[in-house]
Amino acid sequence: MGVRPGANRNKVLLGLLPYAVMGVVAVADAVSGPEYGFLPLLSLGPAFASLSGGVRRALAIGALALVLCAVLAVYNDILWTRQNHVTWGTLIGVTGASVLASIFRQRRERELANVRSIAQAAQRVLLKPVPRQAGRLRIAVSYTSAVAEALIGGDLYEVTAFPGGVRVIVGDVQGKGLEAVETAAIVLGAFREAAPDECDLRAVGARLERALNRRLTGEDFVTAILVEIRDDEAVLLNYGHPAPLVLRADGTSLFAVPEAAAPPLGLADLKPDPPLPYGLPFTSGDQLLLYTDGVIEARDRSGEFYPLPDRVALLKADDPEQALENLRRDLLDHLSGPLQDDTAMLLIRCRTHLEALETEAR
Repeated sequence: MGVRPGANRNKVLLGLLPYAVMGVVAVADAVSGPEYGFLPLLSLGPAFASLSGGVRRALAIGALALVLCAVLAVYNDILWTRQNHVTWGTLIGVTGASVLASIFRQRRERELANVRSIAQAAQRVLLKPVPRQAGRLRIAVSYTSAVAEALIGGDLYEVTAFPGGVRVIVGDVQGKGLEAVETAAIVLGAFREAAPDECDLRAVGARLERALNRRLTGEDFVTAILVEIRDDEAVLLNYGHPAPLVLRADGTSLFAVPEAAAPPLGLADLKPDPPLPYGLPFTSGDQLLLYTDGVIEARDRSGEFYPLPDRVALLKADDPEQALENLRRDLLDHLSGPLQDDTAMLLIRCRTHLEALETEAR
């Protein structure tokens, strides 16, 4: 995850803020004269210095404030007055406080960096990179956290090969925080064990259900969709998850809605009927977009949900990864503010025979 341009801009503005404040105060004092007493406001420079940079920077800005105070005091002929002595004391005190604040801030930043490094390691274990190609399939994934500093959350995805084809899961854990991450790890671990071995997609879902029931309290759950792709067919098993978007080679699109609704994973103790698999053709040039509800529930300023069916054209880029990036950027542009929920998208494209031959020839 790269550094956001807005974060860089804010950092530059914070760095310039102490100098800008002291410059304004110096000009105001020089123009108005000593009777207005602007000099104590020079302490705002050292105070703002603790917002960015280190101890040396705080000391340097404090020293600059003292020099400006001395120059302006000479200019106003108040250098040895009691008023100026109080100003000097204020500047020294605020500079000392700024140094201490910088020390504590840098310590917290180091702690946060350590936490982020651990999160990165957890991300590599929990959300492993998916294969970009699997036989005739091309696969791309996009994950955007609702929290700018976070790398992982309750959304999950995985692609696993099995004899005869590929099995995929995309899911969304109810709730947030570390408990959601732990639940996602349980689901992914069970899927990685079951998907290569089980002969039936329903058996994979049953393994996930049993793994969750050993962990969940009955109030937590996971919406998920399982997909099995072999030959020219995709078989889906939907556990209360948003229906995938199917894009046909001829340009038409549809949502793969199951005939009957089914509850999410983790609610088997309530004795609901398990979901039934349903199939659809998946041939050369077709695409299947799996996503979490953070995509379709994103709202703009007027409260309108993200119109995913109207954005099908964004997924026609030659590169599936670029197609997903186009969709992700359009989603962020649609928002009236920051993301309210994590968003995961996984795009599966069935290459044409010509594309497969060109890839093998490279």
